[in-house]
Amino acid sequence: MIVDKSLQRITLLLVSLAAFLIPFMGSSLNLALPVIQKDIMVNVIILGWIPTAFVLANAALVLPFGRLADIYGRRKIFAYGVFLYTIASFLAAFSSSGEILVLFSFLQGLGCAMIFATMVALLSSVFPMERRGEALGLYVTAVFIGLFLGSICGGLLIQYLGWRSIFLFNVPVGIFLLFILFWKLKMEWTEARGEDFDYRGAVIYTLSLVAILYGFSSLLEDLGRIILVLGVVGLLGFILLERKIESPMLRLSIFRRRQASFTALSMLFLNIAISAMATLLSLYLQSLRGLDPQTTAFILASQPFMVAVLSPLVGRAADRTNNRLLPILGLVLITLGLSLLIFLGPMTSILLPILALVLVGVGQALFSSPTTRTFMGSVDSKIYGMASSAFSTMIYLGQTFSLGILLIIFAVYLGRVDINPSNFAMFLESLKVAFTVFALISGVALVFSVLVGKEKSNAL
Repeated sequence: MIVDKSLQRITLLLVSLAAFLIPFMGSSLNLALPVIQKDIMVNVIILGWIPTAFVLANAALVLPFGRLADIYGRRKIFAYGVFLYTIASFLAAFSSSGEILVLFSFLQGLGCAMIFATMVALLSSVFPMERRGEALGLYVTAVFIGLFLGSICGGLLIQYLGWRSIFLFNVPVGIFLLFILFWKLKMEWTEARGEDFDYRGAVIYTLSLVAILYGFSSLLEDLGRIILVLGVVGLLGFILLERKIESPMLRLSIFRRRQASFTALSMLFLNIAISAMATLLSLYLQSLRGLDPQTTAFILASQPFMVAVLSPLVGRAADRTNNRLLPILGLVLITLGLSLLIFLGPMTSILLPILALVLVGVGQALFSSPTTRTFMGSVDSKIYGMASSAFSTMIYLGQTFSLGILLIIFAVYLGRVDINPSNFAMFLESLKVAFTVFALISGVALVFSVLVGKEKSNAL
């Protein structure tokens, strides 16, 4: 595949900026939620739905948008996503109630689903296999720089300019992205042009996934369990439907290949293992150890900082060596880091969680770009959008299941109470159980990564 290098640079710039912007917003929003609650008098249920609506829109719609991108154009869907995300961010900044903010958060998630459905597909379309690891490494770096700066700069924006400033921050960046997109990126990729879009499958899949995600997060309630079962039944019906139609939304044949199926499973279980870690440590450092939010943010930022620094180097190493040991070693370090957190106590040195976060960050850097490279290299270029969005779905499912597991553990050990000195002992017990469970799940991801075997990429 021969592609002009200027096209590669422009595509990498666009994808990296978008990859930075969205996690920056997400990590900033986490810090802003208490301020939003006080400013517009939002109850805790509505407050929880502000980030949840964003995640649900992402998880449920990224796969349909990936398929639409293959048929109608990856650049086009990416552009629509940036436009919608920018408009929704602008409107969210002027929200007068929690319900309106939830609506605009959902629209942001809708735009984000279009963006994430196409980012890896665009990079895979313009970068040949021998340079793809480096490009994906820079993409991963952009994601974690966003997470890192979101915790630090987002906190400063909220403190000095108010919570609405984090939404307005998206607007000039979004406009710049659109300007570069229409000025410099003229090429389009529609390698599945003319194929039908499976509207029936898209509706069944979206509703089923929303039901599964909502049901799992409410697993301790009767209604939650019923909705979860309905979601699983709907997903099984979707799988049966996709096997019978000529132009499915998701080609299940993708996962018949060992490289694709085991890399996807390792990504899913990794995200289940680590996504709730920051929430747990934030509660531990602030509620039990008494640290202020800014100090906590700097400690937690050590993880994304390590990923951001190391990912480009790891990506280049993956291109040169094609070495399956990189993600395996990464998961060993992640499992070790999570295991260290089992030993947190009321007087534990702060160096222990910092060391654990550094180990997890180094492990993520070793794992992420080589694993994504292996997955995208195992599928045909005709379905890059579908494959990219299916892989992103593994990440979103992992994040949601991780938080769901955390809620279940808290419900069993703490119930509906605030964390205070009277229940610190039970909080620490729930912390130990949670990190034990997550370390074991990381071990499962390690097993799947070992089973991937030798990489075999398609000729592109």
